[in-house]
Amino acid sequence: MTLKNHKKFLEDSKSVAFDLNHRSTLKFNISKYNVAVKKGESRYINLELAKERASKVKRDVVANLSHYLQQYETSATKNGVEVLWAVDSNEAIDHIKKIIKSTGAKKIVKSKSMTSEEINFNEVFEKLNVICQETDLGEFIVQKLGEKPYHILTPAMHKSRADVAKLFNSLYDTSLEATASEMTSYVKNILRNDFETADIGFTGANFLMAKEGAVALTENEGNGLFTISYPKVHIVLAGIEKLLPSLDYLDLFWPLLAHHGTGQQVTVYNSLIFGPKKMGEHDGPDRMIVILIDNGRTKLYSKPAQSEALSCIRCGACLNACPIYKNIGGHAYNSVYSGPIGAVIAPHLNDFEEFKHLSFASSLCGKCYEVCPVKIDLPQLLLLNRQEAVESGNQPISEKFLMISAYKVLNSPFLMDFPHYRIKNRFMKYMGKSYFGSLRMAPTIAHNSFRKQWKSRSKN
Repeated sequence: MTLKNHKKFLEDSKSVAFDLNHRSTLKFNISKYNVAVKKGESRYINLELAKERASKVKRDVVANLSHYLQQYETSATKNGVEVLWAVDSNEAIDHIKKIIKSTGAKKIVKSKSMTSEEINFNEVFEKLNVICQETDLGEFIVQKLGEKPYHILTPAMHKSRADVAKLFNSLYDTSLEATASEMTSYVKNILRNDFETADIGFTGANFLMAKEGAVALTENEGNGLFTISYPKVHIVLAGIEKLLPSLDYLDLFWPLLAHHGTGQQVTVYNSLIFGPKKMGEHDGPDRMIVILIDNGRTKLYSKPAQSEALSCIRCGACLNACPIYKNIGGHAYNSVYSGPIGAVIAPHLNDFEEFKHLSFASSLCGKCYEVCPVKIDLPQLLLLNRQEAVESGNQPISEKFLMISAYKVLNSPFLMDFPHYRIKNRFMKYMGKSYFGSLRMAPTIAHNSFRKQWKSRSKN
């Protein structure tokens, strides 16, 4: 299974890396974020100090995770929230099925929940004849395309305005020349009825406030506000790592998340949800349920070093900075979480043998560490994953032989010089096709090595 998954990764990566139109769209969309993020740096007197503070807060949360989880459950329960725990996706789905059955729900509107992708939410409940409508514009687009999100923060990162216009034309007979603003307005009109008729609103959580038992939700379109206010039932699905100690830290984390994600000073809509509506209140859901999901996180937590990755606030900055992601895109990873952070956590959240190859999909340039708002040393964690993959002993025999041979040859000047340069070039050509694909050219070996050239010049 591992080799098949690895082979699919290589094939998908190849198809994207050499699709110039696709890469052009991805490059253009990421470049807009990079410009905004660079401009946003000027708002900080000392950005590194803010990142250092955020790093310490999140490391404290990870180090004392059980304490903060218990505190959150106690506080949220006092607020009238039903707190449920899910070991894996199956248990989370069972919880949601029971809620749907008890409410007789037929339509669910969703907003900002990458965690729901972990449990294949839409696919599972649409088979049970429950309408699951994505309300975030990017999620709405990929749902209509029958695709998975391409990016942690920007699900339709790989689509241009023309691509979306073509999709909407085929679905709604809108103009192929429609502007982004016109298409956004059209979708808002479609969704208005969904918000008003939905039985359940479903969201993720950017942060969970342990002390106050509150959910912090951040978004730019207002769809999150509609999702939590119109339906009578609000379900939150959140990973157990989403905690902050208290509301006191939001003035640090909300701007950092906005800056590193989109370059904004602060995201347009920032909501704090403390629970269902209280006696005498007219707005809000009658019932609020928070499902705290593990789904492999405690497995990652058990790794002394890699558990640092649980500090991630899902800003997407490492994806935008990564040269690998910018060339192969998000779908090639075949994982809910892609890019450098996905390469670190996916092997632990899923089957390690199936996803360990992702940790090798990195140049280790260090840019992901440089841009991370909570200073996660992703290159170091990728190296530790690679070490674990090698020590597992499940490498193909051909790979073991290649590594042992390379070690011996590269450590011996005699063996490096001994073969004729033509033999070296044939070998490089073969290796290039076998390991890097037929569309990439292997470098040409010089007639004489540097060592031979140096000796020759020394004699003269």
